[in-house]
Amino acid sequence: MRVEATDDVGGGAHVLGEAGLRQYREDGFTVVRGLFGYDEVDALCAEFGALQAAGRPVPGHFEPSPGDADPLRAYPRVMYPHEISPLARRTLLDARLREALEELLGEEALAAQSMFYFKPPGARGQALHQDNFYLRVEPGTCVAAWLACDVIDRDNGGLEVVPGTHRMQLFCPEQADEQVSFAREYVPPPPGLTPTPVDMAPGDVLFFNGSLVHGSRPNRSVDRFRRSFIGHYVGRSAERIGGYYRTLTMSGSRVVLPESEGSGPCGTEFASRTPRDPEPGPAGPG
Repeated sequence: MRVEATDDVGGGAHVLGEAGLRQYREDGFTVVRGLFGYDEVDALCAEFGALQAAGRPVPGHFEPSPGDADPLRAYPRVMYPHEISPLARRTLLDARLREALEELLGEEALAAQSMFYFKPPGARGQALHQDNFYLRVEPGTCVAAWLACDVIDRDNGGLEVVPGTHRMQLFCPEQADEQVSFAREYVPPPPGLTPTPVDMAPGDVLFFNGSLVHGSRPNRSVDRFRRSFIGHYVGRSAERIGGYYRTLTMSGSRVVLPESEGSGPCGTEFASRTPRDPEPGPAGPG
């Protein structure tokens, strides 16, 4: 499924296009093609590729196990890379994302989290889930901006979404199959609804509602990574958020929100941080 931006990139609906904004409202997601350039995507991949190649842990952010038989241990996600990488911080707070997010949220956007996924060949996926199950934004929900850094399709574990579930409440998850999902939580598609794969190219950004059921299957390819940079955002009117998340304005100023209950890191393959850890200053990855 491809949704093309119909207007020039530059602000609000011009980023999303009228068709994209309409699809987001109707289905809970939309894709903006080519929002970031190949050079920008290449820079992200180079920075985090160097971090992984160095093999040194960055506590609370990146804890690799070089040589581990589980690809997700050898190439774990980088959690909150914007706190250790100026490039990641600029990406999370990018003006193009801000313009689209404010159109979707109908108000000022706040950044709550960033992640960089490697998802190497053979890596498990993440079972269908809802992001706000983890962030617990109150009132309202979060919005994700999911930047593709590779050609992404079903073979290398691309995302699947269940259109229409953004209108529903949070579901109580079932136990996921640990052979195919690194996270424990699994939300079965509601009766009559089916997952829809979203194929993407480098530089495309998928925006989706925090209540939208979505996930990914394992990377079945032989030699193709499925790298991506993800940001989670909330509206300025949010009153509470989970303790794992530290909100920033899109200009980078800290905004302290009271803690909601029942939150956790996005996915549960390892304890990636402690709630309300002291915030480290920006630093280049080692």
